Amino acid sequence: MYSISTRSFFAMLAAVMLLTGCGTLGSVFTRETEPKNMTVEQLYRRAKDAMNGQNFTEAVKLYETLESRFPYGLQAQQAILDTAYAQYRLGERTLAVAAADRFIKQYPSNDGADYAYYIKGLANFIEDLGLLSFIASQDLSERDQKSARDSYATFKLLTEKFPNSKYAQDAVLRMRYLVNALSRNEMHVARYYFNRGAYQAAINRAQASLTNFPNTPANEEALLIIVQSQRALGNTQVAADTARIFTSTYKKPAETERTAWWKFW
Repeated sequence: MYSISTRSFFAMLAAVMLLTGCGTLGSVFTRETEPKNMTVEQLYRRAKDAMNGQNFTEAVKLYETLESRFPYGLQAQQAILDTAYAQYRLGERTLAVAAADRFIKQYPSNDGADYAYYIKGLANFIEDLGLLSFIASQDLSERDQKSARDSYATFKLLTEKFPNSKYAQDAVLRMRYLVNALSRNEMHVARYYFNRGAYQAAINRAQASLTNFPNTPANEEALLIIVQSQRALGNTQVAADTARIFTSTYKKPAETERTAWWKFW
């Protein structure tokens, strides 16, 4: 009959206990570091580490856990703002706007409210595509008009509600960009109508640009389209009056602009 020595038995027992103990210690370590078992401070610190490491997906998950378990307190407030930024960086614009709106609604007088407006504006702000924009013959003025208008409205609220905010100056610059882009869009549409002989529709869009977006570079083209469209309709007096406005404004005759600067084809 096979038997083992006392020494061997205890060695085996120690090995089993060690393995069991390691498993138990490992389980305790895992449980303590699972987000659902962390303290609010641990969750917030872990989420911040994820943000600093640009692991925005992980950060969002941790912030969601923090909010669900600890819905009150400074960490929960900051979690909403950081979630908005993380979603923005992930390209989840709708979710970023939703998080920013939630913060604004819950904490309208909070010191971070201006940042919430800023992130909301950024989430709707579509930047030019650079080289790809040139290749595709497309820029912000030809696409995402609703987002551009929403972005402008948000930045405008930011500058009105928080004129001394550190984000106000950048918001103003972005508003100028958006106004120019939106006015160019009106010219895209007006030009489309003009090239197809829909002269009254072209006039309407050009006038809308002049009314809604005064003092923008697109105003020059708007006046030219009105002059040329009124001539095409036989309204020579209106065309002449508009041409005089153009000449007095831009110090050059509208007569020389039959082929406008923007018409490269």
